[in-house]
Amino acid sequence: MGRGKGGKFHKNNKKQLAKHFKKKKEKKVEVVNKKALFNRYKNKQKVEEENLKKEQLERKLKQQQAAYSESEEEEDPYGMLVSCFSQPKKQKVVIDSDESDSEQEPEHESGDEDMASEQGDMASENGDDKGGGGDDSEQDSEDMQDEDEEDSNLEIKVKSSNKAENEEQDSSNDPFIKHLQYELGEDLLVTLSNPSPENLDQVEKTWPMLGNISVTIPKPVKLKAKVKPKISLLEEKPSAPTGTVPQMASTDFKHMFIKSQIHGNIVSANKTNLIKNDLELTEVFTPLQRELFGIMNNYQDLYYPERTFTNAEEIRFTYCLHVVNHMLKTRTKILHHNSKLGKKTDPSEEYRDQGLVRPKVLILVPFKSAAYKVVKTLMDILVPKEAGQVVNKNRFEEEFTGNELAMPQKNPKPEDYELMFSGNTDDTFRLAMTLTKKTLKLYTDFYSSDIIVASPLGLRMIVGAEGEEDRDYDFLASIEVLIMDQTDVFLMQNWDHLLHCLDHFHLQPQKTRDTDFSRVRSWAINGWSKYYRQTLVFSSVALPEIKSILNHKCQNYAGKAVVANPCEVGAIQQVLLQVPQIFHRFNASSPLAAVDARFEYFVKEVLPKQRDPLMSHTLIYVPSYFDYVRIRNYFKKEDIGFVQICEYSKDGKIARARDMFFHTEAHFLLYSERVHFFRRFRIKGIRHIIFYQPPTYPHFYSEMCNLMQESNQNKYGGSEFNMSVTTLMCKYDAARAAAVAGAARVAAILRSDKPVHMYITGE
Repeated sequence: MGRGKGGKFHKNNKKQLAKHFKKKKEKKVEVVNKKALFNRYKNKQKVEEENLKKEQLERKLKQQQAAYSESEEEEDPYGMLVSCFSQPKKQKVVIDSDESDSEQEPEHESGDEDMASEQGDMASENGDDKGGGGDDSEQDSEDMQDEDEEDSNLEIKVKSSNKAENEEQDSSNDPFIKHLQYELGEDLLVTLSNPSPENLDQVEKTWPMLGNISVTIPKPVKLKAKVKPKISLLEEKPSAPTGTVPQMASTDFKHMFIKSQIHGNIVSANKTNLIKNDLELTEVFTPLQRELFGIMNNYQDLYYPERTFTNAEEIRFTYCLHVVNHMLKTRTKILHHNSKLGKKTDPSEEYRDQGLVRPKVLILVPFKSAAYKVVKTLMDILVPKEAGQVVNKNRFEEEFTGNELAMPQKNPKPEDYELMFSGNTDDTFRLAMTLTKKTLKLYTDFYSSDIIVASPLGLRMIVGAEGEEDRDYDFLASIEVLIMDQTDVFLMQNWDHLLHCLDHFHLQPQKTRDTDFSRVRSWAINGWSKYYRQTLVFSSVALPEIKSILNHKCQNYAGKAVVANPCEVGAIQQVLLQVPQIFHRFNASSPLAAVDARFEYFVKEVLPKQRDPLMSHTLIYVPSYFDYVRIRNYFKKEDIGFVQICEYSKDGKIARARDMFFHTEAHFLLYSERVHFFRRFRIKGIRHIIFYQPPTYPHFYSEMCNLMQESNQNKYGGSEFNMSVTTLMCKYDAARAAAVAGAARVAAILRSDKPVHMYITGE
């Protein structure tokens, strides 16, 4: 009996299912009929519109012919006919159920959504069939939802097409699309290809945090009008727009054009990366970050020379957010085009969305500890805890942590030294990573990666030198965003490594590397990638060497923004001793000529006085290693008694040189700036200091001067009243000297007729 009843119940179930699917098929047929009726109604309306327009045109033609016969003037009837047929462009609006007067979205876009919804319905049906265990009440409720959705399907389609159009219009204002989508016009290209362009717009702005900002934007030149052959009446290819003056970023993600998938991670990631947690719950950015992101998001080059250990985390988070946002937009665009190209056989120009190679972002930092912080910030923004995955994370943790310097406890190093060299200080590394929707893959191959984090030395080892067999620089061909953080430290390491790598950007690749040239942007094929690259430079001091990179190695067509604030109070205010500080100004015609002019002035004007026995215990501080070698060779040639300490000196020789200098066995101590940066020695016995050039870091000036205090002196080495500080400078050292003595003092020195100026601490 149980089996019979069960069989009967099973048969009833089958009948109910058959009725259910029959109803669904009838509903679908009904929907198709509704669609057909709607399309027929729409076509009928279009035919009526066209007939009405034809009647209006015929009336106009008759009126014009009558006017022509009356006025007896000679006119072109063909031109009149064409002018009659010219109509204003139609605007796309939402179509109500009873109105269809305006033009709709292209059918293929809304058609994709229809297909997706139908496929989703089919998938849900298949899932119900396979699952086979739903309640009748649940099925009834799903049927009711299906009926409601199908009844309002037409209205939703029209509204969704309009929504997609609005989103497309909004995306057209996205700086990412504005900067990378279009090809350069011939008039703007002429300006950019000029080594010293004159057609530039200079705009000065003052913002609360950044201060004075000098914005330079290249403008197109006026070319003689040339008649270009018309390929098609409808073809009008837009050119890349000229750069615009940056604005401070708003607090709305939509107005900042930040990808929606990282909206929920930004505030929490920002809080974890800030040293001082002074970010309010309602705030997205700190005031400094708002201003920095406003320039970055405008895709202009940026030079910010006021990086400190306090704002370092704010800066790092801002450019990491910009990098993630840039890469997500790139990835979304490529995937969107991939889906569209699957339905087309002949790809058009609009689907060009890639470069000659895949890597798009290069971040240069000096040490592994800095690279570690950059990658951790990228993780916090893209894949926070329990929301994503990081491949090879354990290997990364092992290689980029540890190997920390042991800081002495008895005679502690200065605070800035401990902050600079905390963490792994290895300067030979490179790390490539690939970014997906919810995954960050570390240690990927360069040519299958999106972001590269490296040091100048690590990059130089791959780029190699001319003549080497095992060298590669093709991966630098399509870099769209270049970030150089702590650029001043590169100057202390080896500036030539950085310059050499920058010379190998955007060169023609030696191999094709499976590049799909139908997807490569036209401007990349034309060799114009250097005009589209955005460069962000951050340093703690304003130096002409760094600024020259922006002037000679960066040619962004959107322009550049340089932060330039005068140094009101120099490091001279931090000198604690009452010692005369003398500034010698010499003349030079160019920065290159200043090298020889400085040496001649030093040998003829300064050195003879310092060789007097009363001027013993003289330390010569030399910022450039090339100048250091030149002075050392001169001292050896002239048989002048001296000892030397540089970055290549061994510990034994350093200890012996310090001992001889303290006990008056050597008149001079030749001391390089790089050894002071990396070792921070406290030299004892100094009574006179000669700064061969103003130091790179202004606080080194006061730091060296304060070593002359009485507790560090040899009481048998000379009179405590016989002390002096001498600095050599020319007009090309104005930036360095201003950071030492203050902008007002240096301006007075450069304007004065006298070459020698003396200041006393406290003045």
